[in-house]
Amino acid sequence: MDAGEIAGLIAAGAFLMLVLILAVPILKLGKTIDAATRTINELNDKTGPLLSNVTTTVDNVNTALEQVQVSLDGVNAQLAKVDTITSHTQNVTASVANLATIVSAAAANPLIKVASFGYGLRKAAAARRHAEEEREVRDTLKQRRKAARAAR
Repeated sequence: MDAGEIAGLIAAGAFLMLVLILAVPILKLGKTIDAATRTINELNDKTGPLLSNVTTTVDNVNTALEQVQVSLDGVNAQLAKVDTITSHTQNVTASVANLATIVSAAAANPLIKVASFGYGLRKAAAARRHAEEEREVRDTLKQRRKAARAAR
């Protein structure tokens, strides 16, 4: 064997050692990749139903939100009716207040006249009684003076 063949054998042995040294990490890396692949497959198996549940939950929430929107639309319609009723009630209240003022004014004017007439009658009757009493007192005084003169 010559020196070229020995060098070739050494190089082949070194390459074989290099391959053996690199084979161990490559095999470990393969196992790691297999474990990662299994983990990813398990995650896919578990997240599929989870995502399905999330989709169902989102659909249920959307349905509930639509029902809430329908309820809010109904409440808004009822509030509009209440506003209309309140407006009509305010108009009726104002009309009743105006009517009460008119009736009060219409009834008060004759009542004031009747009260004034009654007051005038009382004053006139009192004045007449007073005048009669004064006349009686004057007549009585006249008669006493006449009687006093005649007695003298």
